[in-house]
Amino acid sequence: MKKALICGVSGQDGAYLAKLLLNKGYHVYGGSRDAQMSGFRNLDKLGIRKDVQVVSVNINDFRSVLQTLIKIKPYEVYNLAGQSSVGLSFEQPVETLESISVGTLNLLEAIRFSDLPIKLYNAGSSECFGDTGKDAADELTPFRPRSPYGVAKAAAFWQVANYREAYQLYASTGILFNHESPLRPERFVTRKIVAAACRIAQGSQEKLTLGNIDIARDWGWAPDYVEAMWQMLQQSQPDDYVIATGHTCKLKDFIQVVFDCVGLNWEEHVKTDSSFFRPTDIAEGYANPARARQKLGWTAQHKMEDVARLMVEYQLAETPQFAP
Repeated sequence: MKKALICGVSGQDGAYLAKLLLNKGYHVYGGSRDAQMSGFRNLDKLGIRKDVQVVSVNINDFRSVLQTLIKIKPYEVYNLAGQSSVGLSFEQPVETLESISVGTLNLLEAIRFSDLPIKLYNAGSSECFGDTGKDAADELTPFRPRSPYGVAKAAAFWQVANYREAYQLYASTGILFNHESPLRPERFVTRKIVAAACRIAQGSQEKLTLGNIDIARDWGWAPDYVEAMWQMLQQSQPDDYVIATGHTCKLKDFIQVVFDCVGLNWEEHVKTDSSFFRPTDIAEGYANPARARQKLGWTAQHKMEDVARLMVEYQLAETPQFAP
């Protein structure tokens, strides 16, 4: 039985990945800074909490990482840990940089030091590219990040590339564009929109206040994307891949689909506030996931409209008064 360690198992991607690996027959270890105190609510929501063996590991502590790898001896390690909010990274830039770049470096160095035959997946981000205008970003597009989060992810990407070349480690980075699900916390704008639309449909008189709704993103479905993560580590050689749907939509389009799902006109319930704008932001994000399609045989199964509908359906199921 293959053993996999997922650092950051309590997050959206970590939970869906754990479920995928369990279905493939893996023995799954879930890493958290304090496994005794963490809630693991996403694992509970997916009904797999009892099937994941949780372990305490702080990836900002090299000794903790090394001890964990030597004890478990995993076949695959998935690095999904670290501060995950672009908006929050402007308020906590030091925490963001340390949790992402230092954590990744500790994993790489611990794998090298342990000399174990471990395959590492590193969670990259489209935020590394910055604003590419109408040009669709691929694996050769230069990085020009516009947020502390993007800077941290770019640093981690180059650390992985360096260790792969210098020490022949099997280490790959997935450069993932936006991917959503009901497991997102409400600080993420897609979940914030879905939750508010359902409350308003129930009778709430609130207004949904957002920042710039003219930004455009490539939105995908998180369960699709964890399949790509696994596929990357099944290749004979490590490599980096852009993971995206290849379709970009404006945030206002996502809003419209969500409010249409609950029978409301979004323009009557949404307002914008410039104080919600980020100091620097990406106006539009376009992706070219051709390498993933050609080498991994992976394509996104859900587009933005599907993502919005699925998130609303889940929210309605969670609150029976909304059910049709």
